Amino acid sequence: MKYSIEGTPLPVVICDMDPGEVMITERGSMSWMTPNMKMETTSNGGVGKALGRMFAGEALFQNRYTAQGGPGKIAFASSFPGSILDFEISPGNSVIVQKSGFLAAESTVELSVFFQKKLGAGLFGGEGFIMQKLSGSGIAFVEIDGYAIDYDLEAGESMVIDTGYLAAMTESCSMEIVTVPGVKNMLFGGEGVFNTVVKGPGKIILQTLPINAVAGSLRPFFPSAK
Repeated sequence: MKYSIEGTPLPVVICDMDPGEVMITERGSMSWMTPNMKMETTSNGGVGKALGRMFAGEALFQNRYTAQGGPGKIAFASSFPGSILDFEISPGNSVIVQKSGFLAAESTVELSVFFQKKLGAGLFGGEGFIMQKLSGSGIAFVEIDGYAIDYDLEAGESMVIDTGYLAAMTESCSMEIVTVPGVKNMLFGGEGVFNTVVKGPGKIILQTLPINAVAGSLRPFFPSAK
């Protein structure tokens, strides 16, 4: 498969596929394709894995697109202004991404639910407790809200991140939720009560325009329901 990521700030990944090659995606992610791309809706691993994907913010079923009778072309567009990043997934090189971040991948990539071990991450961390894990082998495409900034953290090095700004991290990183120090800071600082701390070693990818922050900014301008 050959591919190109085009357009900003509403990008699309266009995949040129050889006969027999297969892509997987969630329902509604396909934007356009050549007529010889055959679509099949599947649980892709059985009911257990399908339910796991649902808890991770994805659909219960996935779509498989296969190029038949010759080369095929298929495109997957971003659903929100931002970026599309490509990841080379391989054994021992899994990636953890935000809920609903998965866009599409080669069929040899496995999408599953990823639980943080610390309960506090699930209760307060927003993106913390339930995330998505991309494992197996192959190319995977992930949606990023806004512009993507990446950092390589050394062992013991950490980054304090506001809720929603963590887009992805390598599986070698760990995460915990901490409270903002000081009652005055919590109540009047405008940054919320909790922050996410990610520790290395590993790579983290941060996003500049998390959709939850956009929703919060727009909420005061929407008429309240009566």
